[in-house]
Amino acid sequence: MSEFVLHNYFRSSTSFRVRATLNIKGLDYEYVSYHLRKGEQRSERYLDLNPQGLVPALEISDSTVLSQSIAIIEYLNEVYPEPPLLPAEPLARARVRSLAMMVACDIHPINNLRILKYLSNHFGADEEAIAEWFRTWVVETFTPLEARLSTEPDTGRFCHGDIVSLADICLAGQVINNVRFAADMSAYPTIQRIHDACMALAAFKAAVPAAQPDAE
Repeated sequence: MSEFVLHNYFRSSTSFRVRATLNIKGLDYEYVSYHLRKGEQRSERYLDLNPQGLVPALEISDSTVLSQSIAIIEYLNEVYPEPPLLPAEPLARARVRSLAMMVACDIHPINNLRILKYLSNHFGADEEAIAEWFRTWVVETFTPLEARLSTEPDTGRFCHGDIVSLADICLAGQVINNVRFAADMSAYPTIQRIHDACMALAAFKAAVPAAQPDAE
């Protein structure tokens, strides 16, 4: 039996982050799926596990349950420090977290499924209006993110130097999401280059939505 059980959804970008992290760390896990569009994350069984009713949640062998993807990733990075996902030097570590949070705090919370469903159910937004909403908030953050990554000297093959970090994990998950909403990436060549470098790695390839057992 695996030490970890990952409660997740194939299309969830936050679930992608944790899958990629587990893969990078070489950790085996049991995959448990919840279909978000069918509301399975609101089942009594899952709410007993994670009262917030969001994915992902990581169940550890001692029955401890961790929620929130960034907290899960940081836990895994502390317990399994190789390869590191955060630099050792404080300023570098702060830069990586800053880049990661631009995606995790400024794009994802207002573009996740429950927000998009609310726009549809309460304001009558159709598919194109929802896609335009999604793309608007991608542009709002990807424009300064591209400016930072293309000009800051610490950017390398990846967001920070030539080693994959928390920032790359968040960036890659967002770019994958962008495809579903036809977000134009032409204005973000550095972001696209970094994403392509991530997707050349086996750990990222194995984490993509299409590679998951519940993929539709």
